Amino acid sequence: MAPAAPKPETLAAFEAAKGFMPVGEGLALYEAAVAAGALGLPLLEVGTYCGRSTILLADAAREAGTTAITVDHHRGSEEQQPGWDYHDPEVVDPEVGLMDTLPTFRRTLHKAGLEEHVIAVVGRSPQVAKVWGGKVGLVFIDGGHTDEHATNDYEGWAPHLADGGLLVIHDVFPDPVDEWTGQAPYRIYLRALASGAFTEVSAADSLRVLRRTGPGI
Repeated sequence: MAPAAPKPETLAAFEAAKGFMPVGEGLALYEAAVAAGALGLPLLEVGTYCGRSTILLADAAREAGTTAITVDHHRGSEEQQPGWDYHDPEVVDPEVGLMDTLPTFRRTLHKAGLEEHVIAVVGRSPQVAKVWGGKVGLVFIDGGHTDEHATNDYEGWAPHLADGGLLVIHDVFPDPVDEWTGQAPYRIYLRALASGAFTEVSAADSLRVLRRTGPGI
């Protein structure tokens, strides 16, 4: 059976959106989201940025009759601040002098025609996770790349992942040369596997997909 693929217009919107995820990893994320959608539970993303990957989760949620939830404070992660390689001055709010990706994200969803399939939560991941009440079918971790942030995202959201749900981790780079881009995600990926609670399903470049097959984190 061919892997699930987004509609051409969805893929075009993904490619047009501001962001960093390559198409190959996006297709793998979409396939995981469709599989997780079969549980009938929300699909949750940590790290919205400008909504590039949210488009794919929203399309998968629409197909499954569920909702995509995306969590971000919209002030940018460490590597997106001024002076860093991933900084984009176009998303700086001139009035307050800080990054604000929320307006760009909203335009991205509007252009893709997917606003009604997404709930955007504006806040810091650990705070939102503490007050989150239900189970989710997918947790996609694509937030900050420090150990503190990656660990908080994992410890905050993995407990909310339903049995059989999928944990997807982006920017998993095993090579220590990638300390600032993927070592923290790599470490939580290793932790998830070592916990005995997760079994790896697939890998596509820096994207890892794991299924919850036992209790714990």
